[in-house]
Amino acid sequence: MGRALTEAEPARGRTAPNPWVGAVVVPSGAALGGEWFPGATAPPGGPHAEVSALAAAGRRSESGTLYVTLEPCAHHGRTPPCTDAIIAAGIRRVVVAIEDPDPHVAGRGIAGLRDAGIDVEVGIGAEAAGEQLAAYLKHRRTGRPWVVLKLAASLDGRTAARDGSSRWITGPAARRDAHRLRAQSDAVLVGAGTVRADDPALTVRLPPGDPFARGPDEQPVRVVLGRAPATAAVRPTLELGGDLGEVLDELGGRGLVQVLVEGGPTVAHAFHHAGLVDRYVLYLAPALFGGDDGRPLFAGPGASAIGQLWRGQVRSVTSLEGDLKVEVSAADP
Repeated sequence: MGRALTEAEPARGRTAPNPWVGAVVVPSGAALGGEWFPGATAPPGGPHAEVSALAAAGRRSESGTLYVTLEPCAHHGRTPPCTDAIIAAGIRRVVVAIEDPDPHVAGRGIAGLRDAGIDVEVGIGAEAAGEQLAAYLKHRRTGRPWVVLKLAASLDGRTAARDGSSRWITGPAARRDAHRLRAQSDAVLVGAGTVRADDPALTVRLPPGDPFARGPDEQPVRVVLGRAPATAAVRPTLELGGDLGEVLDELGGRGLVQVLVEGGPTVAHAFHHAGLVDRYVLYLAPALFGGDDGRPLFAGPGASAIGQLWRGQVRSVTSLEGDLKVEVSAADP
């Protein structure tokens, strides 16, 4: 299952509205750590992970075991049901990390395999698969995309100097990682003020060979809250406004599974204050502005008393050649 999870990761940001799934076929009698045949979900219209793994294994699939990070589909969409391919390949055992909450699946895939006499085990690697597919699971359960708020700051919590200059607070490794975060997202969202001030392109710019490198036709949708100037680098862009919940409903309805909010501080405050952020990603540089006149992470009123602090849970801390990447989500109730 660990190999299946590894196969799935580079597919993130390429498969929406489908999930990024990994699968591995282990032939019957194969030694532990021996011959494996992996597959991952292709862009929409292409084969799902299970079908790719089965195709790679060919006749070696017969009586083998299939490991897959999400329940196989059992319905006709852009492609035929994966359960049909699994049954036809002669797979003897299927190990599924988590069930698929999509109403078209929702246990039907597992039931169909069991009805065909295949041994199905569910739950191996469930925690890791649930974390990897968190955005997809939320989208299928609520209709809204998973919202990631990206912030970059000095250790004293400042995103720019008093004069507005901010390039570059963090180093090259952190900036590369932020581009990978863009690549994993189906849309990148900023406010019109940031567009006017910085004129960002909001594209994924990674060197060839990086597993998350994206070509011109693979870029995330660029979303601006408000109106972008006609000559803005962010164009072509989707311009939206109004209630942020309705904005997320619109983006989710377009099949966008993960949205990366990149700012600025007014937009960051609005999403945070409305409780719409699923994951905070902070890039912290070992730098200090050393005063109270630099620009803060959030622009707007905060907690008025210590009892009103928003408290989260640190999910990971990663060193990036001197900078720190800190991922935080809401604390478990």
